Amino acid sequence: MTPNAFPQASELERLARRRVKARLGWYTHATVYLLVIGGLALLGLWQGRLWPVAPALGWGLGLLMHGLAVFVWGQGSDLQERMVRRERERLMRQPPPNH
Repeated sequence: MTPNAFPQASELERLARRRVKARLGWYTHATVYLLVIGGLALLGLWQGRLWPVAPALGWGLGLLMHGLAVFVWGQGSDLQERMVRRERERLMRQPPPNH
């Protein structure tokens, strides 16, 4: 997107589709996590052991990082957009560099 112009409809459409695809990817990841870890937890309970905790924590960390990448740090995220807007405003207030 251009810094000083309102984004074109095609740019907005592309960004919207990218963001939705990333979120759907995380929802799929979370669903698979819940199904697999739920199955492992049932197996662990049946065996009377707590071994499913390790894969749940490891994979859970990966799911957390995926979620942060999609919802917080990802392209077009609200946090990133606010930071870009602040940086653009800061740069516009500075005098041009002397060449």
